[in-house]
Amino acid sequence: MHDLIIRNGTVVDGSGKRRFAADIAIDNGLITIVGDVPNQGVKEIDATGFLVTPGFVDVHTHYDGQATWNNRLAPSSEHGVTTVVMGNCGVGFAPCKEEDRARMIGLMEGVEDIPNPVLTEGLAWNWESFGDYLDALDAIPHDIDFGCQLPHGSLRVFVMGEAGAQREAATADEIAHMSKIAEDAMRAGALGFSTSRTLNHRTSDGDPTPSYAAAEKELVGIAMGLKAAGSGVLQVASDFSTPALEMQTFHNMVAQSGRPLIFSLAQATAAPNAWRDMLSWVEAENSNDIPITAMVCGRPVGILLGLDTTLNPFSLNAAYQEIAHLPISERIEKMREPRVRSAILEGETDPAHDAFRAVISNYEFMFQLGDQPNYEQTKEQTIADKARAQGREPQELAYDVMLESDGRAMLYTTFLNYADYSLEPSLEMMKHPNTVLGLADGGAHVGMICDGSFPTSMLTHWTRDRTRGDKLSIEWVIRAQCLETARAYGMHDRGLLAPGYKADLNIIDYEGLTLHHPYMVHDLPAGGKRLAQDADGYVATIVSGVVIQENGNPTGALPGKLVRGMKDKPKKMAAE
Repeated sequence: MHDLIIRNGTVVDGSGKRRFAADIAIDNGLITIVGDVPNQGVKEIDATGFLVTPGFVDVHTHYDGQATWNNRLAPSSEHGVTTVVMGNCGVGFAPCKEEDRARMIGLMEGVEDIPNPVLTEGLAWNWESFGDYLDALDAIPHDIDFGCQLPHGSLRVFVMGEAGAQREAATADEIAHMSKIAEDAMRAGALGFSTSRTLNHRTSDGDPTPSYAAAEKELVGIAMGLKAAGSGVLQVASDFSTPALEMQTFHNMVAQSGRPLIFSLAQATAAPNAWRDMLSWVEAENSNDIPITAMVCGRPVGILLGLDTTLNPFSLNAAYQEIAHLPISERIEKMREPRVRSAILEGETDPAHDAFRAVISNYEFMFQLGDQPNYEQTKEQTIADKARAQGREPQELAYDVMLESDGRAMLYTTFLNYADYSLEPSLEMMKHPNTVLGLADGGAHVGMICDGSFPTSMLTHWTRDRTRGDKLSIEWVIRAQCLETARAYGMHDRGLLAPGYKADLNIIDYEGLTLHHPYMVHDLPAGGKRLAQDADGYVATIVSGVVIQENGNPTGALPGKLVRGMKDKPKKMAAE
């Protein structure tokens, strides 16, 4: 008898080939048969009328803290994800000396919007080296698999102390030390090394990240540590404020180390066509056997605004701040009072916060998010255009929207990937041969963003519901967020439904797959809150042959493991 058989499903196997009818047999956590399965199973699932796909592999998350205190890596595991990669953007918690713990918390709080009290109470700190950190994580059972990257911010402070935090130049000895730690981290099981070179990433005190101005010789030196280990991906977030210099630096990191590099790419509103230049560069690099990949996504990048989120359009308004501490129900009562309403709508913001206000009060790129969110609304659906059509000021409309649904309605303001009020640029980026899907940020920005649902919206929006342009095939999307993402990080044992591959699967009611409105839950340490987003239609999610989610509810099973290092292809499929 087989351990588990999934019968009568419509298989989309992750290879990109057309779907087909088949049974799938699973034994000892691996797929053993895809096709006719004559024998019986200890457990069988009838997948008649449903899609059967590989589990999704999300390679850009920030569960570095959550994985130490929680067995479930939600929201990702609630959206069909069976493997995540964390430690992105140069932030994390290892290596870390005891005296630097508060600094690492401040860095994560500032860059990834995870509150200080949550991290202070949640982190056990039963590690110092990166290897210790991996061992600590490995000892905790989880619902899904996860891999880790060595973050540059932690590495720099560990080696250089205050000088590293203040972005001083590293000496040759310090670079050699960082390189050796990077080598050791890869040998211990890290999937890569990550760094940040963007001013959007700042500590809770407003300072740039420790890695922001790191010199090329430091970055190349660390990359050589990965070369010595013969493993690891170089992951980068950059402003590309000096494009030629950045491109040359990244070229040299890859050319000298031989390790692949992945950087984040999105359409900037201020330079809506710059991404095309970046993709032309990537294409040229790859034609010269320099493996550089752009990580892109199929949704606008933005933040959620409301009365229960971290920010709303009036957060910096003195009149609003007087009532901001009140529970939502009391705040709503106050906000409905004509006197309070007028004070807030007519209130001024401290000029020191003008840049911040420009984001949270950008009504020209702000939308109302309905119960079944539409992430590709038209310009006419912006708060600004709706207000103009009604002969009102946009802040009045935004104010009223936030009071709907007992104060739980949300606004959505976009600042990347939506300069033209269309996802056509995203579509072009996603279809480029040198890009990979990512940027969901699961586990981070817990009070402002809930993009861990990216994998679900890739299926609902791009293969079924889109009305404003071309769609993508189900087969394309499944390959893109399973096999392609797994391979990008050298996880060649998953992402495909074939004998010898890891038995990570989703059974999906495709027609019933529905993404719902985000909402706030209070389940973090110290009573901290985070945004959650439910989806209907995931009949079952399976990790290593064990059902972890069934009809939207966790089963309590925790088969997830730490992925240590890059994997070889299963022998049976070595030629695939």
